[in-house]
Amino acid sequence: MTRNTDAAGPPDPRIERTITLHMQGDWGAMNLHRVCGWLSMELADRCGPGTRMAIWNGRGFVDNVHAVGQREVDVALVTPAAFARAALRGAGVYAGGGHPDLRALGVVPQRDRLVVGISRRWGISSFAQLRSKRPALRLATSFDDGINHVGLAAREVLGRSGVDIERWGGSYLRDERPFETLAHLAEGRADAVVHEAVMLPAWQEIGADLHFLPVEEPVLAELADELGWPDAHLPAGYFPGAPELHTLDFSDFLLVCRADLPDDVAYAIAWVLGETRGVLERQYAHIPPERSPVTYPLDPIAIGTTPIPLHPGAARYYDALTRL
Repeated sequence: MTRNTDAAGPPDPRIERTITLHMQGDWGAMNLHRVCGWLSMELADRCGPGTRMAIWNGRGFVDNVHAVGQREVDVALVTPAAFARAALRGAGVYAGGGHPDLRALGVVPQRDRLVVGISRRWGISSFAQLRSKRPALRLATSFDDGINHVGLAAREVLGRSGVDIERWGGSYLRDERPFETLAHLAEGRADAVVHEAVMLPAWQEIGADLHFLPVEEPVLAELADELGWPDAHLPAGYFPGAPELHTLDFSDFLLVCRADLPDDVAYAIAWVLGETRGVLERQYAHIPPERSPVTYPLDPIAIGTTPIPLHPGAARYYDALTRL
């Protein structure tokens, strides 16, 4: 469903009291922090005098969910959005420490995928061939430390696909962010990769030298059933010369809070997400949408479509959209 943009929108929120809100974004200079800056500016304009917004550095993964659940911050952004599902029931990395009161305020749509690539010189274009050849690969990916979603996803995809890099005589090169990982490929230190941020220009520079491996259907089904991780496709030609790719979805920035966040604050944040979205869109308009870290134009209905339950205050805004 799309919104009728000719109709008057839900009422502009006004919070008369002074509030202090703590947000957690990324390492400090990436997209999650940019979203936090946009939200804090627009929200502060609609709250009482002396309102303050703090943006804390984070990693954007399990740490941000815990920061909200453990009351270190009020709201945080997490990517990919679907990975937060496990926190509700204490599954996976949240075993023994789940957050059943976690709620969503909305998502910032961002089309991304986790991809597995191997240098063409190995002649491997499927997981079946990879298991058969058992090569000693130097594989670049992120830290597998129980926090970083890329390292976590790489472990799950490779392990469930019957791949054992170190047992086969290979090695890992692990970093926090994709820039360092992709540099390992470009500069010859690695000959295989598992990572996301597929819109980065560096993928276009190294992509022609890689075979991208489709994740096998039984593995994708297991990840969906057990962890709630969805699958998705990349169209043919997204990487130079690459066919269509079926792999793990790694999309969307999910804005999370606790169920006890005041309703008027939750409504106001959702309203800002939907009604002032042009402030964020303009920051990415110089990049084609299919290559942008934020997939614009943003649709308020899509923003309100979240993988975990909405906070009731936020739901009030999105429900109002459906009546316009």
